[in-house]
Amino acid sequence: MSTVSTPTPLHPPQGFFPSTEERMQLPAREAMSPAQREAADAIIAGPRKAVFGPFIPLLRSPQLMGRIGDVGAYLRFESPLDARIRELATCVAARHTANQFEWVMHAPLAVAAGVAQATVDAIAEGRQPRGMADDETIALDLTFEVLRQHGCSDTTYAAAVKTFGEQGVVELVSLIGYFVMVCWVMNVARTPAQGKPGVTPLSAFPA
Repeated sequence: MSTVSTPTPLHPPQGFFPSTEERMQLPAREAMSPAQREAADAIIAGPRKAVFGPFIPLLRSPQLMGRIGDVGAYLRFESPLDARIRELATCVAARHTANQFEWVMHAPLAVAAGVAQATVDAIAEGRQPRGMADDETIALDLTFEVLRQHGCSDTTYAAAVKTFGEQGVVELVSLIGYFVMVCWVMNVARTPAQGKPGVTPLSAFPA
């Protein structure tokens, strides 16, 4: 089993709560139950290659961890949605939940996938991005509406189906829900982000 180094906490903390004290640390392998060791080994054998981020607190429920891991692996690595659209929606979910881990992880992935740095910066600052490709605009409209209104308008739905198809709409909404869920788990567990050179953590919006 791979060793996992303890990441350096970033400030502000997850969810902008005052404390950065991690509530659920990665247990030593010898302290894990057989089910936990099996779940950890499955994550390490998959595309993630290590137990980190949300899988540290999720290890407290190894069966749930395995099933969530499978869903996330499909949505991240196998979904027919373009990586650019997936990463864009993931950044919005991280910003919405004030989750430093997923933001630091996915903001550079979004840029690498083709999302403009100006778009990522606008999301970080809570501004409406401008000058996006048409499919990015539609994906962003759907993502914002789902997060803010828990549904979407007929106009946005029609545009999303025309652009991504019904399967794509279902997978995009599921991707948003997946990342909000794991962000919430990390916010509650205070799972620290892992610093990346050149990646600025999220700042709280003005009061």
